[in-house]
Amino acid sequence: MKRRLIDGVEVQRSSGNVFADLGLPDADKLKIKSGLVIEIRKAMRRLGLNQQEAAKRMGITQPKVSDMMRGDFSNLSERKLMDCLNRLGYDIEIKVKPTSAPVGHLMLAIA
Repeated sequence: MKRRLIDGVEVQRSSGNVFADLGLPDADKLKIKSGLVIEIRKAMRRLGLNQQEAAKRMGITQPKVSDMMRGDFSNLSERKLMDCLNRLGYDIEIKVKPTSAPVGHLMLAIA
């Protein structure tokens, strides 16, 4: 990544995945999960649901919703988060295609 000085502070451009920039393991999965949680939060706001109502609709406990809203989604799989979005009225499409790179990557596209 390219680094430069701005007002005497060294900065570098993000790769587009803050989890990878921080060197965290499973950065691609964390990016996907965080994107799904952002959409869950938007859906809750749009539907006017509190945590208890959202939990009931998503089929999870209110403490798990609370954890999710605080950024702790380690106890929920990508599949469960997608199920939560389905229950909040979202369609999810998964697209699989070959890549020219030796190893493919995960990507979340929000419409």
